[in-house]
Amino acid sequence: MTFPKFPIIAKTISGLEDVLVKDLESLGAVDLLKLNRAVSFTGDQPLLYRVNYCCRTALRILKPLFHFEILEQKDLYDRLYEYPWENFIDPEKTISIDAVISYTVFTNSQFVAQKSKDAIVDRLRDKLGKRPSVDLDDPDLRINVHLFKDLCTVSLDSSGQSLHRRGYRKNTGPAPINEVLAAGLVMLSGWDITTPLLDPMCGSGTLLIEAAMIAKNIPAGYFRDSYGFMKWNDFDSGLWERVRAESLARVSTLNLHLFGSDRSGRAIEAAGINMQHAGFQNDITLNEVSFEESVPPAEKGFIICNPPYDERIKLDDAVAFYKMIGDTLKRKYSGFQAWFISSDLESLKFIGLRPSRRIVVFNGPLECRFVKFEVFTGKKARG
Repeated sequence: MTFPKFPIIAKTISGLEDVLVKDLESLGAVDLLKLNRAVSFTGDQPLLYRVNYCCRTALRILKPLFHFEILEQKDLYDRLYEYPWENFIDPEKTISIDAVISYTVFTNSQFVAQKSKDAIVDRLRDKLGKRPSVDLDDPDLRINVHLFKDLCTVSLDSSGQSLHRRGYRKNTGPAPINEVLAAGLVMLSGWDITTPLLDPMCGSGTLLIEAAMIAKNIPAGYFRDSYGFMKWNDFDSGLWERVRAESLARVSTLNLHLFGSDRSGRAIEAAGINMQHAGFQNDITLNEVSFEESVPPAEKGFIICNPPYDERIKLDDAVAFYKMIGDTLKRKYSGFQAWFISSDLESLKFIGLRPSRRIVVFNGPLECRFVKFEVFTGKKARG
């Protein structure tokens, strides 16, 4: 069966646009165009389902409906009111409006969401005699209104809850890393799935679980049971089951060499619970130990780590902490490639190794650097 093509937009975290392009391309997307915190592409209904289920580095998958110019504020209400929303929305169901604004005549995204909602429900009331209710938590239809300068793009959100909500995390510690960011960091690092991988400050285990899912080709949405498109009028349950089955047929049974440690017993307990729920208790080895007291799990390998940085978790002495990281790498981890993400750019310098790569990426509102250190013996190790 041939399905019609249409434009699609995948939203992501700033800094992950390049890996998102590769992620989408591997799933069959074409006409890819990198945007700010997003990638646009062309696809059909099966691809829309597949990208929601399998894409690791997207936060939301949007299906644009229409766009228009805004020259004055009243244009927003007028143009949204003109659109035939009765073709998409049953007034018995609920809606929610997400608004994103940049460099526009509006200064408040909540005001834009409110005016957009007014236009849509007024249209439905006038055409159908009833208006839908608003449900901010679990609406039947989530509508995205994006204003950039004088261009407004209105889309349907096919994901529902953000795609970072994988569904495997049952226990977290302080400042857990976003699952999409964790997957993106693993992909940015260039980790070879057969190489031993260690997270020496693993917290609740998100980086390691995402690495395991990548290595075994387990769909990112494997643990989720609902998406926004399931409530659309054109939802095809048979097609959805075929997309899922095709994706699951590609899952691997590869034996993994993944290791996590943390000085916090509570963190290790949380990580163990999450890994067991995700089914990786036999793939990931956990150990309660501080990094400076750790023993390398192999002669060579990868380290990917999201250490505390003062804005996430307070450090008594950030300089001493980062110096400890560098000393431990040089004493114990020659032969390893080590990647660390941090917003504490000054303290990073005290690792005492020269980074071979620096990638700008955001962790929530924090601008961070994802830095790579190649740990050698001899002079190179002293940077």
